[in-house]
Amino acid sequence: MLAGAPGAGKTLLAERLPSILPPLDEQAALEVSALHSIAGTLPRDRPLITDPPYQSVHHTCTVAGMVGGGSTRVVPGAISRAHRGVLFADEIAEMQRAVLEALREPLEAGEIVIARASGTVVFPARFLLVAAMNPCPCGRAGTAGGQCTCTPDARRRYTQKLSGPFLDRMDLRLAIHPVGRAELFGAEPGESSASVRDRVLEARDRAAHRFADQPWSTNAQIPGSALRSDFAPAADSITDIEHRYQNGTLTARGYDRLLRVAWTLADLTARPRPGPEEVGIALAFRQGLPGQLAA
Repeated sequence: MLAGAPGAGKTLLAERLPSILPPLDEQAALEVSALHSIAGTLPRDRPLITDPPYQSVHHTCTVAGMVGGGSTRVVPGAISRAHRGVLFADEIAEMQRAVLEALREPLEAGEIVIARASGTVVFPARFLLVAAMNPCPCGRAGTAGGQCTCTPDARRRYTQKLSGPFLDRMDLRLAIHPVGRAELFGAEPGESSASVRDRVLEARDRAAHRFADQPWSTNAQIPGSALRSDFAPAADSITDIEHRYQNGTLTARGYDRLLRVAWTLADLTARPRPGPEEVGIALAFRQGLPGQLAA
């Protein structure tokens, strides 16, 4: 979840994300290509999709457009067309509440079940959701020199459209600040996407090696029971999140998601197990949104 003023670079970050993801393996490429063939979006010159797909949805998207459907033939929605890739939902606080709630099941299960009178269809939908929102309806709250024209009640209604259970499924909640003039006009070229992708590939390889004897291969797939036992960080690393769980500001789902992010941070830095630093960074990434308490 990226929250920040218009023009801060939220869309730019989302659009660049597929460029640092590993290419699809054979099984994933077949799954993605089949879904796009059913949806009628398979490129004519590329019958096998080998790069992670990117789907962007407008805030006016309907439930059927998001999850799939159809009166005569059931076709995959945006979440299934983003399977094994990235789904970008811009202005997510402007979306219909029903559309947001429809995302909860596939975010947890990795698939969507569509029931019609003629039968039931199950489409895979294991995607990386990137959502973007302004800090308030006018978009100027918290900006340097910004004069927000929204009332406190309007700001509260704007952020409360995102329910607690929905936000609990977001691993990272980040405030995005506009770059200053010096960064905009005089910044040195940053690290290339290819270099970042190499680090991601190395981290994926470390995870796959660690899980060689397990039925899963990535940190996102580790069940909660294993995260809290065989793959638990050292006891002194999780004191803070244990306290938050005990006082009710962190749910069991949020607890597990924090540990998965901490494992990913450890893999990116070639550390054998998450320590206090990785757990602390994972907690900082889950900092909450304007008008919301961190959880």
